[in-house]
Amino acid sequence: MLAEGPLQRCPDCGQLVSQASAARYQETMSQFNQADFNQPAGRELERRNQVARRRLRRIAALLGKPPQSIRLVDVGCSRGQFVAAAAALGFNAEGVEPAPKIAAAARSTGLVVHQGLLEDLGFPDATFDALTLFEVVEHLRRPQDLLRECLRVLKPGGVLVISTGNTASWTVGVMGARWDYFDMTRDGGHISFFNPASLRKLAASSGFEIARIETARVRFHDKAATPRPRYLAGKLLAELLNAPARLLGRGHDMVAYLRHPP
Repeated sequence: MLAEGPLQRCPDCGQLVSQASAARYQETMSQFNQADFNQPAGRELERRNQVARRRLRRIAALLGKPPQSIRLVDVGCSRGQFVAAAAALGFNAEGVEPAPKIAAAARSTGLVVHQGLLEDLGFPDATFDALTLFEVVEHLRRPQDLLRECLRVLKPGGVLVISTGNTASWTVGVMGARWDYFDMTRDGGHISFFNPASLRKLAASSGFEIARIETARVRFHDKAATPRPRYLAGKLLAELLNAPARLLGRGHDMVAYLRHPP
């Protein structure tokens, strides 16, 4: 049971939806416009850069183009770390960020970042070769509206990459409501929770084709709330299960690569 009440479940695809009120949603979303929000450093920053480079290489491979000929936009780009990683690899990269303070912080580093919602910015049809939505769709009650706008601004054959949590993961099977992804205090604005089947359904209903869906990582305990010996044992088990979780689609981090039909 979550603080906002039990999650509502789609009987067909298993999609989960929060019962959070509009006031609670807005309250928790305010964290994304705080001046000190999202400033990774050290090992965490390098981990994110490694993930970004891996995803960017996959995008280029799916498009069959060199980075220099790919125009990419990262929607919900926050401070622009992914935009910067893409630019460093030669992509023509820009971002879209609705939070004014964070968009301004991203622009102050020299990045091209548009402040606002993608749907309101009025890009022409078929503007981009690639579009990314990292940790965005879980904040939306009607994610299909955004995906249809993504389809419109993508070129035919273009690639959309979505990352979000996987409720069909072994992590959720063990942790249940203790999974931090369900906690709106820790992860503000999380109201839509996907699994591979519900993400496929969303993609199809929005006009996209699925290129591939990947999942990764397993976790069974919250480090801060678990005695150290139990946490370490759970961490070892989770590391042993990471490879089979990827193979079986049971990791709690999910990434989908979608195509605009040619």
